[in-house]
Amino acid sequence: MAAVAAPPPAEPPAPPGRRRLSLPAVEPLMFLATVSLGLQGPLATQYLWDRLGAEHGYNNHNSSESSGCGDGNATADPLRQEVEALVSHWNLYINLGGFFVSLFSVTLLGAWSDSVGRRPALILPAAGMALQTAIYLLVMYLELHVAFFLLGRILSGLTGDYNLILAGCFSYVADTSERRARTFRVAILEACLGTAGMVASIGGGQWRKAQGYINPFWLAFAASLAATLYAAFFLRESVKQKKEARLFTLRHYKAVFRLYTAPEQPSSRWKLALYSLAFFLIVTVHFGAKDIYVLYELGFPLCWASDLIGYGSAASYLAYLSSLAGLRLLQLCLEDTWVAEIGLISNIAGLVVMSLATTTPLMFTG
Repeated sequence: MAAVAAPPPAEPPAPPGRRRLSLPAVEPLMFLATVSLGLQGPLATQYLWDRLGAEHGYNNHNSSESSGCGDGNATADPLRQEVEALVSHWNLYINLGGFFVSLFSVTLLGAWSDSVGRRPALILPAAGMALQTAIYLLVMYLELHVAFFLLGRILSGLTGDYNLILAGCFSYVADTSERRARTFRVAILEACLGTAGMVASIGGGQWRKAQGYINPFWLAFAASLAATLYAAFFLRESVKQKKEARLFTLRHYKAVFRLYTAPEQPSSRWKLALYSLAFFLIVTVHFGAKDIYVLYELGFPLCWASDLIGYGSAASYLAYLSSLAGLRLLQLCLEDTWVAEIGLISNIAGLVVMSLATTTPLMFTG
């Protein structure tokens, strides 16, 4: 994407600090899309838990006050283990289905946006997320089979899903920021992401406890639809010299391949490959563990209710806010590479603590 492509062509001279402010910010789109994702993620897993548990005659224990959840014997309940396995399997099917489809579409649409502009690559995934949420709502209203969750996820993946929104927003920032300010602009974007995630997680958990699943998912649908409309009618194009380009062509994949095999500057190629691998591993762990956290929090020994699950999800988004202040301070004395190393170490420490957590305070510490 544009973060590693050639810089955009020069523009007519403008007073310092004025040219970059001429474009509407991409942060509202990121905020709205993250609100939708933050509402759907934990609640979808809880819905699967309740729905599959009811279908198999299991009395779900969604709070620590519920009989049996606080009892260590709950872990040996074969019916509970069956429900946990079913929820885990459906989460796996849904996530893998979305991943493999979006792996194809993000690579295609991302490279395509370098030529035709960023706005199409932001409108499509936002609309896809709205479609996915609409299908989830139909499943809940009509009590359709949970396999339709997989259908919604695949349709969203075909349009790029949240991954393309992330890539498009970061590319938009790269297009519209000076190099010396780019890292901080990215941190601002991540702080926006963290704020939206915390708001959605806390609000969704409390709302689910008070009124069930339907209303929070309506808000998720409204947020995705608002993101689509913002990208379509308010966001201006950041690619200044657009070119005609076919969407369905192998040329876009070849462009990605050439990015990693260009003969110039072999050391840069290796750095890019290693950074991409590191980023892939981090994102895989980060997003792959979210549903596992919810299942662990629902069961023994934590036995969290939906409100605590929301607070726990919000705590995981806190890193996006702390990184904004931490990055600015650490950049004063360290290079960006060392700042990233510190972030990796803190991430590892948090995962270790959460893997050993048997109490609520320890889980929040992680």
